[in-house]
Amino acid sequence: MPQLRCPILALPVPDQMNTATQAPPPAQSKAKQPVPQSAGRALLWMGGALTCFSLVAISGRGASAAGVTTMQLMCYRSIVALVLVVLAMLATRPGLAQIRTSRIPMHGLRNGLHFIAQYSWFSALTMIPLAQLFALEFTAPLWVAILAPIFLAERLTAIRLLAATIGFAGVLTIVRPGTLVLDQGSIYALVAALGFAASMVATRTLMRTDTILCFLFHMSWSQALLAGALLWPELRTPTPEGLFWVVMVGVSGLAAHFSLARAFTYADAIIVAPMDFLRLPLIAFVGLLLYQEPLDPYVLAGGAIVVAGNLINLLGEHRRRARQRG
Repeated sequence: MPQLRCPILALPVPDQMNTATQAPPPAQSKAKQPVPQSAGRALLWMGGALTCFSLVAISGRGASAAGVTTMQLMCYRSIVALVLVVLAMLATRPGLAQIRTSRIPMHGLRNGLHFIAQYSWFSALTMIPLAQLFALEFTAPLWVAILAPIFLAERLTAIRLLAATIGFAGVLTIVRPGTLVLDQGSIYALVAALGFAASMVATRTLMRTDTILCFLFHMSWSQALLAGALLWPELRTPTPEGLFWVVMVGVSGLAAHFSLARAFTYADAIIVAPMDFLRLPLIAFVGLLLYQEPLDPYVLAGGAIVVAGNLINLLGEHRRRARQRG
């Protein structure tokens, strides 16, 4: 599930993930032991992440079938996420002090963008096949490559431009404008991808000062409040079945991101990131098995083109950083 779904190119590097909002004085800092690299462990954690991402989609559809509206799902999932994030804060140092931030306006912008993207993603979830949704969602890192130079003053390199162009060709293959009417579900999926990309750009700036738990905390409470306000006075408790699926969405979403982050601590992005694209054939199989969704060759071909664009972008970033280090 998307929130819970920060696409691969937006993940912070491991040393950023545990940085306190206010760094301790140098004299009190302790050297952090590097995590031993292990491709095997990275693969195991990625397996867990792929499973959890699939559970998010299955649970989202289960919630819809149980009568939970998209806005209700947004509200109650955020409450579940908030509880889990607070428990995680209490279990890690420096505890609830991680809530502190001096960048509330940026959090508000990021959370608003993510709210729109996540609403669009959950709306598309019940309208189009799972493989089509995931294939279009994979365009988010390519949108980041376009938006980052505008808002983060990063260079728009030839590789980034090539990757984005290839990704756009993949989108055209999936939606096939001119031969099919661009359906509402595809529009929602594209809005979700663009929204996730914009929120990722905002996340990159927040990660310079705040921890992951910090922005997850502020995202959870603000999105729960916003969804609750939009639902009021029709806010009501889901049925036991609906509540079960809502909790599954929250738990599996956070578990997916935790597993993905752990995978990145055991291996470089150039190794871990391509594993994430296995979500596309996996979710296509899930759609076929559980929902009798046919394997659309155009969706699979377009998804492969989008993946190729992402891999080109990833390799380009890897070489650029290698040159900077050298």
